[in-house]
Amino acid sequence: MSESGTKGLVQLPSGHSFADTLSRLESTVQSKGLTIFARIHFSDDAGKAGLKVNPTSMVIFGNPKAGTPLIIASPTLAIDFPLKILVS
Repeated sequence: MSESGTKGLVQLPSGHSFADTLSRLESTVQSKGLTIFARIHFSDDAGKAGLKVNPTSMVIFGNPKAGTPLIIASPTLAIDFPLKILVS
């Protein structure tokens, strides 16, 4: 799998369908003991607004026990927590 990055953004192609990629991502996150805090389904929300966008969802996840001490030590790190992955 090749990687390309732009200013801190890493993009990885998937050999799976959108739905399968999203499902596999969520399963992997949970198998690592991380909590999924939210899922934002941009394409669903766009449809409700009468707009069309290719399937696009964001998974927001993390581990408060691991992340909170880092934020306490350096509060500006909170801009990067919780972690996010965009599937499109």
